[in-house]
Amino acid sequence: MPNFTNDEYVDMLQVYFECRKNCAAATRAYNERYPNRQVPHRQTFSAVERRLRETGKIQPHIEGTGRRPTVRTIYLEDAVLEEFDENRQTSTRKTAMHLNVSHSVVWNIVHDNLLYPFHHRPVQALLEPDMHKRVVFCESYLNILRNNLNFASKILFTDEATFQRHGLTNMHNLHSWAHENPHEVSMTTFQHNFSLNIWAGIVENVLVGPFVLPHRLGAVEYLQFLNEHLPPLLEEVPLNVRQAMWYMHDGAPAHSTVVVRRWLNLNYPNRWIGRGNEAPISWPARSPDLTPMDFFFWGHIKSIVYATPVDSVEELQERIFAAADEIRNNPIIFARVRNNFDKRVRLCLERNGNYFENVL
Repeated sequence: MPNFTNDEYVDMLQVYFECRKNCAAATRAYNERYPNRQVPHRQTFSAVERRLRETGKIQPHIEGTGRRPTVRTIYLEDAVLEEFDENRQTSTRKTAMHLNVSHSVVWNIVHDNLLYPFHHRPVQALLEPDMHKRVVFCESYLNILRNNLNFASKILFTDEATFQRHGLTNMHNLHSWAHENPHEVSMTTFQHNFSLNIWAGIVENVLVGPFVLPHRLGAVEYLQFLNEHLPPLLEEVPLNVRQAMWYMHDGAPAHSTVVVRRWLNLNYPNRWIGRGNEAPISWPARSPDLTPMDFFFWGHIKSIVYATPVDSVEELQERIFAAADEIRNNPIIFARVRNNFDKRVRLCLERNGNYFENVL
């Protein structure tokens, strides 16, 4: 069967209609107009018109082309399952292409064998010494918990976080439902940026803060915050809680200086968690999965703040404080956070300080 290009078929139709659908005349006219081309059979002209009207296709259908229907056999099932055994991160489409079979058959095989695609959990990378320190922290916490069942509610968990203009955008879940593509865009990069450095804390059923810190937080600025700004913020905390309260912060450089540790020993003797050998409870490095500020608070706040674009630093601050008020006005959430913290400590200990969020 002669092979013609789409352009050649279009030229045939043009000549065919010019000759008022006379096949013999169209053959002669086509040969005169295109002497260097292969001359089609006279019936080809009428066949092209009929095929275009009936199927909307200009090229003829050739039997036996394309992928043949896949026959599902026990050997094919074994081959598909072996692909997933060797590489658990492969996809059904890649497997179908590699085995040259139908994608739907591969999907049916993995589904019938109860295989499901589970998402990976992003975690903070741990160094080898970190795991032992995480175990020591968990054991220290649980030892105190045995004698003080409300220990978690006596800890003031604190942290700082930077809020920028662009925030966090989950493009995977960002879409618009419409009958036609609205061609919407989302701005994620800006020439003129702004940011805020925010401190906050949680103790018992009280959200302390938020408070705007300097962009560059050093030992001097942090000590000034502890001396001048923390006491007024703690006035919202009941007196009996403050008298037995532990102060917790992570191992950021500003937290670990001599002057800050001296202040903690003076104001929270034997009741602080942080970095350093003199800390009553040593906080393990690279452990955001163990502090409520990271595994709950900041993520929840940012999901509210960045629900819509932020246009100014003033608006950013207003949204942060408004989002904090939403949490503050829902005190039942703090008990859930403490229960989650206890669960994480025990699970971390069970896994010898290794990753555990992937099995929560």
